[in-house]
Amino acid sequence: MKNKFFMLLILGLGLTTSCNKFLEEDPKSNLSLDGYYQNSAQAQATVNSLYRRGAPQRYSLAGSAYVGPAASVNTMLTGYFTNSYEGQERVCLFARQLTRQQNTNLITGQMNTIWDESYKAINIANAGVKYIPTISFVSQDQQKSLLAEAKFFRAYNYFYLVKTFGAIPLSTTPVETLEDNLYLERTEVAKVYQLIETDLKEAVQDLPAKTFADNGHRITKYVAAMTLANVYLQEGKYSEAAEMAKIVVNSAHKMTENVDLKMSSAYNKLRTTDDLSEVIYAQEYDATISTSNWWTTYAFNSSATTVFDKYSIFERVFGPTKQFLNVYDTKDLRIQPNQFFHWKYTNPVNNKTWESTDAGIWYYFDEQAATVTGRGTKDWNFYRYPEALLIAAEGIAKTSGVSAEAAGYLAQVKARANTEGKSVATYTAELQTLSADNFVKECWKERLREFPLEFKMWDDIVRTKMFPVISTTEAGKVDFVPLIGAKNGSGATFKETDLLWPISPDEIQRNNKLTQNAGYQ
Repeated sequence: MKNKFFMLLILGLGLTTSCNKFLEEDPKSNLSLDGYYQNSAQAQATVNSLYRRGAPQRYSLAGSAYVGPAASVNTMLTGYFTNSYEGQERVCLFARQLTRQQNTNLITGQMNTIWDESYKAINIANAGVKYIPTISFVSQDQQKSLLAEAKFFRAYNYFYLVKTFGAIPLSTTPVETLEDNLYLERTEVAKVYQLIETDLKEAVQDLPAKTFADNGHRITKYVAAMTLANVYLQEGKYSEAAEMAKIVVNSAHKMTENVDLKMSSAYNKLRTTDDLSEVIYAQEYDATISTSNWWTTYAFNSSATTVFDKYSIFERVFGPTKQFLNVYDTKDLRIQPNQFFHWKYTNPVNNKTWESTDAGIWYYFDEQAATVTGRGTKDWNFYRYPEALLIAAEGIAKTSGVSAEAAGYLAQVKARANTEGKSVATYTAELQTLSADNFVKECWKERLREFPLEFKMWDDIVRTKMFPVISTTEAGKVDFVPLIGAKNGSGATFKETDLLWPISPDEIQRNNKLTQNAGYQ
């Protein structure tokens, strides 16, 4: 945990009470932790800062024109997505080629960022857990919610770290003085998960039962339940995963419906519209305080610079291969042009046309930003309602077999993507004829098709230890084979050591209690 002086300081971000959006931030002075948590306003400002640091940023921050958020690089391990600038962004190259083990020092920068930023957030959250109960609040509900938010973000950051590195140092007390122990040994994975589960259970219990939008874009009971469902799924605790997912399924959240199968489809609404009931948790962006940076440029390749003048660089930093696109049946709405992907676009301002034989990602495209303002405002979606449906379906099938309930959950996701009018009832009846094993594989396939652009693919591969082999000749055909020994989409062979990232050599040099993950230099 480097930058020890940073860990003694907190950048508080204030929230104005007159606005129902969480973006109205006001940077405060840096103070020591015990000095900062002295009243409710300071506590709220400090918890607010957790929304824009650490693990959430690893998924949502498009801060570079040449490489996507850190979480996007995990998908490169599959060989089904590539970065056109991987000659410079070698972490993407080494991930795709499964050669990180021989290039540990060259990806140190990326590992440092993941480690440092997550632990800084954890330290702030630890301080919140320690000091918030000691502060007098006007409302006990506010105190309870802020404490639950601190626990949520502690758990969320630890979850990201343990998936990335395996065993990690675990601390529940803040580093406040230079005498505090900054350097800890790695804690076994099971104990890290115990803390994550405990924090999230308490968050589910204490946070408001509202949608994210209705709660002023603050963490809710359903955000915590969705996260805990993911945690349980990653651990293989299927009954518990289904239980948490069903809390979300039975909430005010719901699937976005298709008005038509063109520009008013559910997928285009998700692309253009914030605060849909489908969105359980999102990173908020706006044009003045926090823009979405380079997200919209990721929708094209470099030739798009001749079509737009609001951004200087366009790169296919997260580009699907043609083999990956074969994961969709030809009748699947998500593979139709201008749904998740696109191959042609005409700028309505200057009538210049971009066209490519390689798919761009339409889901990332903010038209107003690209053609008029140069400032992206579309929120980034971390969790959506279909994920709750699919976790519940898989969890039930793994626990008690293929019931009508489980089939109905999976059917809802399939029916929305169908272009031939096939109903939820028809899908439900068909799915109930499957064996539990084949039904679970249908859940896996649907996760591949529904969330390829939200960086969830590698987590599923690691937890199942199965690799999806997508047919190069038959659209929609996917087989699953044991991960270790399988070849990824680029022809590289998976090894046991590919399941985790290396701990930064810089961090090991600072903390001699740390050991490196197996297989890395």
